[in-house]
Amino acid sequence: MRAIWKGAVSFGLVSVPVKLYAATESHDVSFRQVHAKDGGRIKYQRVCSVDGEEVAYADIAKGYETEDGEMVILTDDDLAELPSTSSREIAVEKFVPSEQIDPMLFEKSYYLEPEKTGAKPYALLRQALLDADRMAVVTVALRQRTTVGVLRVKDDVIVLQTMMWPDEVRTPDFSVETGDVKPQEVKMANMLVETLAGDFDPAEFEDDYAEAVEALVKTKIEGGEVKRTATSTKSSGEVVDLLAALQRSVDAAKTARGEEPDSSAEEKPAAKKSAKKAPAKKAAAKKTAKKSTTKKAAAKKAS
Repeated sequence: MRAIWKGAVSFGLVSVPVKLYAATESHDVSFRQVHAKDGGRIKYQRVCSVDGEEVAYADIAKGYETEDGEMVILTDDDLAELPSTSSREIAVEKFVPSEQIDPMLFEKSYYLEPEKTGAKPYALLRQALLDADRMAVVTVALRQRTTVGVLRVKDDVIVLQTMMWPDEVRTPDFSVETGDVKPQEVKMANMLVETLAGDFDPAEFEDDYAEAVEALVKTKIEGGEVKRTATSTKSSGEVVDLLAALQRSVDAAKTARGEEPDSSAEEKPAAKKSAKKAPAKKAAAKKTAKKSTTKKAAAKKAS
C-alpha cells in the first residue's frame, strides 16, 4: 500500500506521527461503452447546452445551481475565499461510547500506521481505546477541507473513519404501519432469529456476479470472440481532445496579447490524416515532433 497522507494524531499533549492508507478498494465490475460493430470506444464531447458548441478545458468553470435553476459562476478567486485548511493534524476532540455513533454516518475508512518515533504513543492510544470501549471523535483536514471522523481499533491497527455531516443523512419521508402484532407471531420471529444466529465471517460471502463476468469473458477470449482495434487504448480519444484544447488556449492567449497564433498547429490534424498513407520516414518524423453549515454546503456543491 502507498501512504496518501502524513501527519500526526494529537490528544492532549501527546502527538503521534502517522501515515494514512486507504483501507478499502472497489472491486465492482465496470463495462466500457463501445461500438457493437467493431468494438471501438465511444467518445463524449464537452458540449455547451446553450450554444451547442464544444467547450475547451480552459473555458470550463465551476457553477452552483440555485433551487430556482439559476446558475452562479464561481471563479478561482471566489473558491480561494472559501474555508479550507492544509493542517496535518488529526485532532482528538473527545472520546465517546461506541454505541453512540450510528454506522450510517461512516463514509470512508483509512488505516493509520505509526512512524518509528510514534510507535509507543500509538500503542498507548490503541490500548486506551480498547480498554475504554470508546471511539475518539476527531477533526482532520483531507483534500484541504476539514471533516469529522472517528478513531477505532481493528485487528491491532487504529482506523480512521471519516463521517458524513449530519445534514447529509436523509430523514425517511414515510411512516411504517405495523398493524397488530400478536404475541405468538413475536415468539415465532424470535425463534427464527435464534435459529439463524451466528458470528459474522465476511469470508462466507462471495461476489458471484464478478466471478461470473470473469468466467464469461475468459470463455469468449478462448473462443476468439475478441474485437482487436487500433484505437482500443485507454486514453486515445482524450489525448487528442486535450491537445486540441491546450492549443486553442495558447492561441487565444496569444491573440489577446496581439500576437499571431501558431499557424503550424493548425496543420497538425491534416498531417495526422495523411500519416497513414505517408512513407515510413514521414511517420517517424511526425512521431518525434509530438463549518458554518451554509458555507460548507456551498463548498461541497461547488466541487
